[in-house]
Amino acid sequence: MLLIVLVTAIVLLIVLITVFKFNAFIALILVSILAGLSAQMPPVNVIKAIQKGMGDTLGSLTMIIAFGALLAIILSETGAIKRISQGLIDAFGIKHLQWAMALTGFVVGIVMFYNAGFILLLPLVFSIARKTGISLIQVGIPVAASLSVTHGFLPPHPAPSGIASLFGANVGLVILYGVIVAIPAIILSGIVLPRFLKGMDIKPSEKLFPESDSVKEVIPDFWPSLIAALIPVVLMAVATIGDLVLPEDNLLRQGLHFIGDPGLSLFIGVFLAIPLLGQIKNFAGIMQKTSVAIESVATILLIVSAGGAFKEVLIQSGIGDQLTEVMKNVSLSPLFLGWLIATIIRVSLGSATVAGLTAAGIIQPMMASSGASPELMVLAIGAGSLMLSHVNDTGFWMFKEYFGLTVGQTFRTWTVMESIVGIVGLIGVLLLNLAL
Repeated sequence: MLLIVLVTAIVLLIVLITVFKFNAFIALILVSILAGLSAQMPPVNVIKAIQKGMGDTLGSLTMIIAFGALLAIILSETGAIKRISQGLIDAFGIKHLQWAMALTGFVVGIVMFYNAGFILLLPLVFSIARKTGISLIQVGIPVAASLSVTHGFLPPHPAPSGIASLFGANVGLVILYGVIVAIPAIILSGIVLPRFLKGMDIKPSEKLFPESDSVKEVIPDFWPSLIAALIPVVLMAVATIGDLVLPEDNLLRQGLHFIGDPGLSLFIGVFLAIPLLGQIKNFAGIMQKTSVAIESVATILLIVSAGGAFKEVLIQSGIGDQLTEVMKNVSLSPLFLGWLIATIIRVSLGSATVAGLTAAGIIQPMMASSGASPELMVLAIGAGSLMLSHVNDTGFWMFKEYFGLTVGQTFRTWTVMESIVGIVGLIGVLLLNLAL
Protein backbone atom coordinates (compact mmCIF):
# COMPACT_ATOMS: atom_id res chain seq x y z
CA MET A 1 0.00 0.00 0.00
CA LEU A 2 2.70 2.49 1.00
CA LEU A 3 4.69 1.82 -2.17
CA ILE A 4 1.57 2.57 -4.20
CA VAL A 5 1.39 5.90 -2.34
CA LEU A 6 5.02 6.59 -3.26
CA VAL A 7 4.54 5.82 -6.96
CA THR A 8 1.31 7.83 -7.06
CA ALA A 9 3.03 10.77 -5.35
CA ILE A 10 5.84 10.80 -7.91
CA VAL A 11 3.42 10.54 -10.85
CA LEU A 12 1.28 13.33 -9.37
CA LEU A 13 4.36 15.51 -8.89
CA ILE A 14 5.31 14.99 -12.53
CA VAL A 15 1.79 15.78 -13.77
CA LEU A 16 1.46 18.91 -11.63
CA ILE A 17 4.74 20.37 -12.88
CA THR A 18 4.62 19.29 -16.52
CA VAL A 19 0.91 19.36 -17.39
CA PHE A 20 -0.57 21.92 -15.01
CA LYS A 21 2.62 24.05 -14.86
CA PHE A 22 2.69 24.21 -11.05
CA ASN A 23 5.65 25.93 -9.46
CA ALA A 24 7.97 23.16 -8.17
CA PHE A 25 7.79 24.48 -4.57
CA ILE A 26 3.99 24.44 -4.52
CA ALA A 27 3.86 21.02 -6.20
CA LEU A 28 6.32 19.46 -3.74
CA ILE A 29 4.47 20.79 -0.68
CA LEU A 30 1.08 19.68 -2.04
CA VAL A 31 2.35 16.21 -2.90
CA SER A 32 4.05 15.94 0.51
CA ILE A 33 0.73 16.69 2.26
CA LEU A 34 -1.25 14.25 0.09
CA ALA A 35 1.38 11.51 0.45
CA GLY A 36 1.41 11.85 4.23
CA LEU A 37 -2.39 11.76 4.51
CA SER A 38 -2.62 8.84 2.05
CA ALA A 39 -0.10 6.95 4.18
CA GLN A 40 -2.51 7.48 7.11
CA MET A 41 -0.26 9.82 9.04
CA PRO A 42 -2.13 12.03 11.54
CA PRO A 43 -2.67 15.44 9.89
CA VAL A 44 -0.75 17.23 12.65
CA ASN A 45 2.23 14.92 12.10
CA VAL A 46 2.17 15.61 8.36
CA ILE A 47 2.56 19.34 9.00
CA LYS A 48 5.29 18.74 11.60
CA ALA A 49 7.18 16.48 9.20
CA ILE A 50 7.03 19.12 6.46
CA GLN A 51 8.22 21.83 8.84
CA LYS A 52 11.03 19.64 10.14
CA GLY A 53 12.15 18.68 6.65
CA MET A 54 12.18 22.29 5.49
CA GLY A 55 13.96 23.53 8.62
CA ASP A 56 16.63 20.83 8.62
CA THR A 57 17.38 21.40 4.95
CA LEU A 58 17.50 25.20 5.06
CA GLY A 59 19.54 25.18 8.25
CA SER A 60 22.48 23.56 6.50
CA LEU A 61 22.05 25.05 3.03
CA THR A 62 21.05 28.69 3.32
CA MET A 63 24.58 30.00 3.87
CA ILE A 64 26.03 27.80 1.13
CA ILE A 65 23.58 28.84 -1.58
CA ALA A 66 23.31 32.50 -0.55
CA PHE A 67 27.03 33.19 -0.17
CA GLY A 68 27.78 31.15 -3.29
CA ALA A 69 25.52 33.53 -5.22
CA LEU A 70 27.13 36.57 -3.54
CA LEU A 71 30.63 35.47 -4.48
CA ALA A 72 29.51 34.84 -8.05
CA ILE A 73 28.11 38.34 -8.49
CA ILE A 74 31.25 39.90 -6.97
CA LEU A 75 33.44 38.02 -9.44
CA SER A 76 31.14 39.06 -12.26
CA GLU A 77 30.83 42.73 -11.33
CA THR A 78 34.58 43.21 -10.85
CA GLY A 79 35.44 41.56 -14.17
CA ALA A 80 37.31 38.70 -12.47
CA ILE A 81 35.39 36.06 -14.44
CA LYS A 82 36.28 37.78 -17.71
CA ARG A 83 39.96 37.94 -16.71
CA ILE A 84 40.06 34.25 -15.74
CA SER A 85 38.50 33.28 -19.07
CA GLN A 86 40.82 35.42 -21.18
CA GLY A 87 43.89 34.32 -19.23
CA LEU A 88 43.15 30.65 -19.78
CA ILE A 89 42.54 31.20 -23.48
CA ASP A 90 45.82 33.12 -23.84
CA ALA A 91 47.66 30.31 -22.04
CA PHE A 92 46.22 27.49 -24.18
CA GLY A 93 46.23 29.22 -27.59
CA ILE A 94 43.88 28.69 -30.53
CA LYS A 95 45.10 25.13 -31.15
CA HIS A 96 43.87 24.00 -27.77
CA LEU A 97 40.95 26.41 -27.57
CA GLN A 98 38.41 23.75 -26.56
CA TRP A 99 40.51 22.81 -23.54
CA ALA A 100 40.70 26.48 -22.56
CA MET A 101 36.93 26.87 -22.86
CA ALA A 102 36.29 23.68 -20.88
CA LEU A 103 38.60 24.85 -18.10
CA THR A 104 37.00 28.30 -18.17
CA GLY A 105 33.56 26.74 -17.78
CA PHE A 106 34.80 24.58 -14.93
CA VAL A 107 36.37 27.46 -12.97
CA VAL A 108 33.32 29.67 -13.50
CA GLY A 109 30.95 26.78 -12.79
CA ILE A 110 32.46 26.11 -9.37
CA VAL A 111 31.04 29.35 -8.00
CA MET A 112 28.16 30.16 -10.36
CA PHE A 113 24.83 28.44 -10.97
CA TYR A 114 24.47 26.96 -14.45
CA ASN A 115 22.14 29.57 -15.91
CA ALA A 116 24.17 32.48 -14.53
CA GLY A 117 27.46 31.00 -15.75
CA PHE A 118 26.01 30.20 -19.17
CA ILE A 119 24.70 33.74 -19.70
CA LEU A 120 27.92 35.26 -18.34
CA LEU A 121 30.17 33.31 -20.72
CA LEU A 122 28.02 33.56 -23.85
CA PRO A 123 29.49 36.93 -24.94
CA LEU A 124 32.96 35.41 -24.65
CA VAL A 125 31.88 32.34 -26.67
CA PHE A 126 30.44 34.46 -29.47
CA SER A 127 33.45 36.81 -29.49
CA ILE A 128 35.97 33.95 -29.75
CA ALA A 129 33.95 32.20 -32.48
CA ARG A 130 33.89 35.42 -34.53
CA LYS A 131 37.60 36.19 -34.05
CA THR A 132 38.87 32.67 -34.78
CA GLY A 133 36.32 31.53 -37.37
CA ILE A 134 35.73 28.38 -35.31
CA SER A 135 32.16 27.04 -35.22
CA LEU A 136 30.07 28.36 -32.37
CA ILE A 137 29.22 24.78 -31.45
CA GLN A 138 32.90 23.85 -31.16
CA VAL A 139 33.47 26.77 -28.77
CA GLY A 140 30.21 26.55 -26.86
CA ILE A 141 29.87 22.84 -26.03
CA PRO A 142 33.06 22.66 -23.89
CA VAL A 143 31.73 25.56 -21.81
CA ALA A 144 28.25 24.06 -21.49
CA ALA A 145 29.64 20.63 -20.57
CA SER A 146 31.83 22.00 -17.79
CA LEU A 147 29.07 24.20 -16.39
CA SER A 148 26.69 21.22 -16.43
CA VAL A 149 29.16 18.94 -14.65
CA THR A 150 29.82 21.43 -11.85
CA HIS A 151 26.07 22.09 -11.53
CA GLY A 152 25.31 18.40 -11.07
CA PHE A 153 28.34 17.20 -9.11
CA LEU A 154 29.87 19.95 -6.98
CA PRO A 155 28.75 21.99 -3.97
CA PRO A 156 27.87 24.84 -3.47
CA HIS A 157 25.36 24.14 -6.25
CA PRO A 158 21.85 23.50 -4.86
CA ALA A 159 21.31 19.82 -5.76
CA PRO A 160 24.68 18.36 -4.68
CA SER A 161 24.66 20.59 -1.57
CA GLY A 162 21.12 19.53 -0.69
CA ILE A 163 21.80 15.84 -1.32
CA ALA A 164 25.01 15.99 0.71
CA SER A 165 23.05 17.54 3.56
CA LEU A 166 20.35 14.84 3.43
CA PHE A 167 22.93 12.05 3.49
CA GLY A 168 25.28 13.67 6.01
CA ALA A 169 28.07 13.46 3.43
CA ASN A 170 31.45 15.14 3.88
CA VAL A 171 31.29 18.10 1.50
CA GLY A 172 35.06 18.20 1.09
CA LEU A 173 35.11 14.57 -0.04
CA VAL A 174 32.16 15.21 -2.36
CA ILE A 175 34.22 17.94 -4.02
CA LEU A 176 37.34 15.75 -4.16
CA TYR A 177 35.54 12.74 -5.64
CA GLY A 178 33.45 15.06 -7.82
CA VAL A 179 36.52 16.58 -9.44
CA ILE A 180 37.91 13.09 -10.13
CA VAL A 181 34.65 12.05 -11.81
CA ALA A 182 34.25 15.41 -13.56
CA ILE A 183 37.52 15.23 -15.52
CA PRO A 184 36.63 12.29 -17.82
CA ALA A 185 33.01 13.50 -18.06
CA ILE A 186 34.14 16.91 -19.33
CA ILE A 187 36.73 15.45 -21.71
CA LEU A 188 34.27 13.07 -23.39
CA SER A 189 31.27 15.42 -23.51
CA GLY A 190 33.07 18.71 -24.05
CA ILE A 191 36.21 17.82 -26.03
CA VAL A 192 35.52 14.53 -27.85
CA LEU A 193 31.83 15.03 -28.72
CA PRO A 194 32.32 18.30 -30.69
CA ARG A 195 34.70 16.46 -33.04
CA PHE A 196 31.69 14.50 -34.33
CA LEU A 197 29.63 17.66 -34.84
CA LYS A 198 31.78 19.50 -37.37
CA GLY A 199 30.02 21.01 -40.37
CA MET A 200 26.70 21.45 -38.57
CA ASP A 201 24.75 24.27 -40.22
CA ILE A 202 23.56 26.64 -37.50
CA LYS A 203 22.10 30.14 -37.68
CA PRO A 204 22.59 32.16 -34.49
CA SER A 205 21.26 35.70 -34.50
CA GLU A 206 23.85 38.25 -35.63
CA LYS A 207 22.34 40.73 -33.20
CA LEU A 208 23.39 38.66 -30.20
CA PHE A 209 26.41 40.00 -28.31
CA PRO A 210 27.76 42.43 -30.93
CA GLU A 211 31.42 43.45 -30.62
CA SER A 212 31.91 46.76 -28.82
CA ASP A 213 34.30 49.45 -30.04
CA SER A 214 34.37 51.23 -26.69
CA VAL A 215 37.48 51.56 -24.53
CA LYS A 216 38.29 48.39 -22.64
CA GLU A 217 37.19 48.38 -19.02
CA VAL A 218 39.77 48.01 -16.28
CA ILE A 219 39.64 44.49 -14.89
CA PRO A 220 41.79 42.75 -12.25
CA ASP A 221 44.85 40.62 -12.98
CA PHE A 222 44.56 36.90 -13.68
CA TRP A 223 46.04 35.39 -10.52
CA PRO A 224 44.12 37.53 -7.99
CA SER A 225 40.96 36.72 -9.96
CA LEU A 226 41.63 32.98 -9.91
CA ILE A 227 42.58 32.98 -6.22
CA ALA A 228 39.42 34.92 -5.33
CA ALA A 229 37.29 32.38 -7.19
CA LEU A 230 38.94 29.37 -5.56
CA ILE A 231 39.21 30.55 -1.92
CA PRO A 232 36.15 28.54 -0.72
CA VAL A 233 37.29 25.42 -2.59
CA VAL A 234 40.77 25.62 -1.07
CA LEU A 235 39.41 26.15 2.46
CA MET A 236 37.06 23.16 2.15
CA ALA A 237 39.82 20.99 0.67
CA VAL A 238 42.29 21.87 3.46
CA ALA A 239 39.66 21.08 6.10
CA THR A 240 39.01 17.69 4.49
CA ILE A 241 42.74 16.89 4.49
CA GLY A 242 42.89 17.91 8.15
CA ASP A 243 40.02 15.54 8.98
CA LEU A 244 41.91 12.70 7.29
CA VAL A 245 45.39 13.19 8.79
CA LEU A 246 44.94 14.90 12.19
CA PRO A 247 43.55 13.47 15.45
CA GLU A 248 39.97 14.44 16.26
CA ASP A 249 40.91 16.50 19.32
CA ASN A 250 43.73 18.36 17.54
CA LEU A 251 43.26 22.15 17.78
CA LEU A 252 44.55 22.74 14.25
CA ARG A 253 42.04 20.23 12.89
CA GLN A 254 39.23 21.96 14.76
CA GLY A 255 40.32 25.36 13.41
CA LEU A 256 40.54 24.04 9.86
CA HIS A 257 37.15 22.37 10.26
CA PHE A 258 35.69 25.72 11.35
CA ILE A 259 36.96 27.77 8.40
CA GLY A 260 36.40 24.85 6.03
CA ASP A 261 32.70 24.61 6.77
CA PRO A 262 31.06 25.08 3.33
CA GLY A 263 28.90 28.01 4.37
CA LEU A 264 31.64 29.78 6.31
CA SER A 265 34.27 29.20 3.62
CA LEU A 266 32.00 30.93 1.09
CA PHE A 267 31.34 33.71 3.62
CA ILE A 268 35.10 34.20 4.01
CA GLY A 269 35.51 34.10 0.24
CA VAL A 270 32.97 36.91 -0.20
CA PHE A 271 34.88 39.28 2.07
CA LEU A 272 38.37 38.35 0.91
CA ALA A 273 37.48 38.61 -2.79
CA ILE A 274 36.91 42.38 -2.77
CA PRO A 275 40.36 43.39 -1.42
CA LEU A 276 42.07 40.66 -3.49
CA LEU A 277 40.52 42.15 -6.61
CA GLY A 278 41.58 45.69 -5.66
CA GLN A 279 38.03 46.87 -5.14
CA ILE A 280 38.19 48.29 -1.60
CA LYS A 281 37.13 51.74 -2.84
CA ASN A 282 34.10 50.21 -4.55
CA PHE A 283 33.16 48.05 -1.55
CA ALA A 284 29.85 49.84 -0.84
CA GLY A 285 28.78 49.80 -4.49
CA ILE A 286 29.56 46.11 -4.92
CA MET A 287 27.75 45.16 -1.73
CA GLN A 288 24.66 47.04 -2.93
CA LYS A 289 24.59 44.93 -6.08
CA THR A 290 24.73 41.72 -4.04
CA SER A 291 21.08 42.23 -3.10
CA VAL A 292 20.27 41.00 -6.61
CA ALA A 293 22.06 37.74 -5.82
CA ILE A 294 20.08 37.27 -2.61
CA GLU A 295 16.82 37.76 -4.48
CA SER A 296 17.88 35.31 -7.19
CA VAL A 297 18.38 32.41 -4.74
CA ALA A 298 15.06 32.82 -2.92
CA THR A 299 13.18 30.52 -5.30
CA ILE A 300 15.99 27.98 -5.26
CA LEU A 301 15.97 27.87 -1.45
CA LEU A 302 12.21 27.35 -1.42
CA ILE A 303 12.40 24.45 -3.89
CA VAL A 304 15.29 22.86 -2.01
CA SER A 305 13.42 23.17 1.30
CA ALA A 306 10.32 21.60 -0.27
CA GLY A 307 12.47 18.70 -1.43
CA GLY A 308 13.53 18.26 2.21
CA ALA A 309 9.88 18.31 3.28
CA PHE A 310 9.01 15.55 0.80
CA LYS A 311 11.94 13.50 2.11
CA GLU A 312 10.82 13.87 5.73
CA VAL A 313 7.26 12.81 4.95
CA LEU A 314 8.59 9.69 3.20
CA ILE A 315 10.65 8.85 6.29
CA GLN A 316 7.99 9.49 8.95
CA SER A 317 5.19 7.81 6.99
CA GLY A 318 7.11 4.54 6.85
CA ILE A 319 7.26 4.60 3.04
CA GLY A 320 11.05 4.72 3.16
CA ASP A 321 11.24 1.70 5.47
CA GLN A 322 8.97 -0.35 3.23
CA LEU A 323 10.96 0.67 0.16
CA THR A 324 14.13 -0.40 1.97
CA GLU A 325 12.66 -3.84 2.63
CA VAL A 326 11.70 -4.22 -1.01
CA MET A 327 15.11 -3.11 -2.24
CA LYS A 328 16.85 -5.69 -0.02
CA ASN A 329 15.65 -8.27 -2.52
CA VAL A 330 16.84 -6.27 -5.54
CA SER A 331 20.31 -7.10 -6.81
CA LEU A 332 20.97 -3.61 -8.22
CA SER A 333 23.84 -1.62 -6.78
CA PRO A 334 22.44 1.11 -4.48
CA LEU A 335 24.57 3.64 -6.36
CA PHE A 336 23.10 2.52 -9.70
CA LEU A 337 19.61 2.59 -8.17
CA GLY A 338 20.10 6.18 -7.01
CA TRP A 339 21.30 7.12 -10.51
CA LEU A 340 18.36 5.33 -12.15
CA ILE A 341 15.72 6.98 -9.97
CA ALA A 342 17.25 10.41 -10.60
CA THR A 343 17.33 9.69 -14.35
CA ILE A 344 13.65 8.72 -14.43
CA ILE A 345 12.62 11.86 -12.55
CA ARG A 346 14.91 14.03 -14.71
CA VAL A 347 13.35 12.68 -17.92
CA SER A 348 9.89 13.21 -16.47
CA LEU A 349 10.31 16.64 -14.87
CA GLY A 350 13.20 18.30 -16.70
CA SER A 351 14.74 20.08 -13.70
CA ALA A 352 18.08 18.61 -12.63
CA THR A 353 17.75 20.20 -9.18
CA VAL A 354 14.27 18.80 -8.53
CA ALA A 355 15.28 15.40 -9.94
CA GLY A 356 18.33 15.19 -7.69
CA LEU A 357 16.58 16.29 -4.52
CA THR A 358 13.51 14.11 -5.11
CA ALA A 359 15.66 11.05 -5.83
CA ALA A 360 17.68 11.75 -2.70
CA GLY A 361 14.49 11.87 -0.64
CA ILE A 362 13.48 8.46 -1.99
CA ILE A 363 16.91 6.91 -1.45
CA GLN A 364 17.70 8.49 1.93
CA PRO A 365 15.68 6.09 4.12
CA MET A 366 17.61 3.10 2.76
CA MET A 367 21.07 4.66 2.98
CA ALA A 368 21.96 3.17 6.35
CA SER A 369 21.22 -0.41 5.28
CA SER A 370 22.71 -0.03 1.79
CA GLY A 371 26.31 0.39 2.95
CA ALA A 372 26.87 2.91 0.13
CA SER A 373 29.24 5.83 0.56
CA PRO A 374 27.10 8.96 1.08
CA GLU A 375 29.67 11.00 -0.89
CA LEU A 376 29.49 8.66 -3.88
CA MET A 377 25.69 8.53 -3.66
CA VAL A 378 25.63 12.33 -3.99
CA LEU A 379 27.59 11.99 -7.23
CA ALA A 380 25.57 9.04 -8.54
CA ILE A 381 22.30 10.91 -8.09
CA GLY A 382 23.90 14.06 -9.51
CA ALA A 383 24.94 12.13 -12.62
CA GLY A 384 21.42 10.74 -13.05
CA SER A 385 19.89 14.18 -12.63
CA LEU A 386 21.72 15.36 -15.78
CA MET A 387 20.62 12.52 -18.06
CA LEU A 388 18.59 12.84 -21.27
CA SER A 389 17.67 16.52 -21.09
CA HIS A 390 14.92 17.26 -23.61
CA VAL A 391 12.02 19.62 -24.30
CA ASN A 392 10.83 19.88 -20.68
CA ASP A 393 14.19 21.34 -19.56
CA THR A 394 14.81 25.09 -19.73
CA GLY A 395 18.49 24.40 -20.40
CA PHE A 396 17.51 22.61 -23.63
CA TRP A 397 15.69 25.69 -24.93
CA MET A 398 18.36 28.15 -23.79
CA PHE A 399 21.01 26.20 -25.69
CA LYS A 400 18.78 25.91 -28.76
CA GLU A 401 17.81 29.57 -28.98
CA TYR A 402 21.19 31.15 -28.23
CA PHE A 403 23.08 28.93 -30.67
CA GLY A 404 20.42 29.09 -33.40
CA LEU A 405 19.76 25.35 -33.56
CA THR A 406 16.78 23.34 -34.72
CA VAL A 407 15.11 21.00 -32.23
CA GLY A 408 16.78 18.03 -33.95
CA GLN A 409 20.20 19.68 -33.76
CA THR A 410 19.65 20.43 -30.08
CA PHE A 411 18.98 16.74 -29.43
CA ARG A 412 22.20 15.85 -31.32
CA THR A 413 24.26 18.36 -29.33
CA TRP A 414 22.81 19.32 -25.97
CA THR A 415 20.90 16.10 -25.17
CA VAL A 416 23.79 13.85 -26.22
CA MET A 417 26.25 16.01 -24.25
CA GLU A 418 24.14 15.82 -21.07
CA SER A 419 23.68 12.06 -21.46
CA ILE A 420 27.41 11.48 -21.89
CA VAL A 421 28.00 13.43 -18.66
CA GLY A 422 25.42 11.29 -16.85
CA ILE A 423 26.74 7.96 -18.11
CA VAL A 424 30.42 8.77 -17.59
CA GLY A 425 29.56 10.13 -14.16
CA LEU A 426 27.92 6.84 -13.17
CA ILE A 427 30.86 4.80 -14.48
CA GLY A 428 33.28 7.02 -12.58
CA VAL A 429 31.31 6.62 -9.35
CA LEU A 430 31.18 2.82 -9.69
CA LEU A 431 34.93 2.66 -10.37
CA LEU A 432 35.64 4.88 -7.35
CA ASN A 433 33.42 2.62 -5.25
CA LEU A 434 35.56 -0.38 -6.25
CA ALA A 435 38.80 1.49 -5.55
CA LEU A 436 37.87 2.88 -2.11
